[in-house]
Amino acid sequence: MSLLIAEQVIKRYNNHLALDGVSISVPRGSIFGLLGPNGAGKTTLIRIVNRITAPDSGQVIFDGHPLRADDVHQIGYLPEERGLYKKMKVGEQAVYLARLKGLSHADATAQLKTWFTKFGINAWWDKKIEELSKGMAQKLQFIVTILHKPKLLIFDEPFSGFDPVNVNLLKQEILNLKANGSTIIFSTHNMASVEELCDEIALINKSRVIVSGGLEEVRRKHGDNIVEVIYRGNEQALRGALSPAYTLLEQKEKNGQFISTIKINDPQPSNRLLQELIPHVEITGFREVIPSMNDIFIKLVS
Repeated sequence: MSLLIAEQVIKRYNNHLALDGVSISVPRGSIFGLLGPNGAGKTTLIRIVNRITAPDSGQVIFDGHPLRADDVHQIGYLPEERGLYKKMKVGEQAVYLARLKGLSHADATAQLKTWFTKFGINAWWDKKIEELSKGMAQKLQFIVTILHKPKLLIFDEPFSGFDPVNVNLLKQEILNLKANGSTIIFSTHNMASVEELCDEIALINKSRVIVSGGLEEVRRKHGDNIVEVIYRGNEQALRGALSPAYTLLEQKEKNGQFISTIKINDPQPSNRLLQELIPHVEITGFREVIPSMNDIFIKLVS
């Protein structure tokens, strides 16, 4: 069952069509990748989900009912453009933001102290926001986004400005949130992170969803019928064994074996290629080459 559903959402700004009949379905307890190039419409959709703006037509269903004003208390949003009051002290601001989400002063302070310890920023409690590095400020905003345990979390480029150590720290916390039942919308241009974290994706381009579904399903669907063959023997023997139904794209040698990348041109089972090669070379490995999300992104939006 889905926690969030957008149905045929349309949104215009003056003469610009920002969303053109966009529909997505975000399963409960999943990490859902909302992808697309700059200007595709992702931010507009996120703003509609957060009730910052409203659709011109279509609807958003949240937790089984049409999205209501009070649903924003069950949504945690970490925007790409962060905003903190630079002259306030770190702890003071964190408690203030937590109380806006409904926590008492005592609960907010206790939970914040735990998270500050986990993220190694305890020493900054009484310092001013303007003294924080960009990474420290982002840790703070991540904490206050998740502190009230909302049903839906929306992270827009959450790793921007982080070093690799802190990226891994944040990734693990996002996976922990999912394991504890949170539903997460994850918007990023980093396709490697999408492959690490996401269960399902929707790719928006020019205001429309152009592909959606389970991550592995999408990757396999957009494969180019390419396989990798690892073998021992004479490379000329392999070349000679290939009929016009196949194209040898690349061949290299590694550790006494050859690795050939072959495109199957005609629709046919890949094991037919094996049948053609086995009399001529010793096959030691064979796999379908599944495109990366980065390859799919570039292919579909270029």
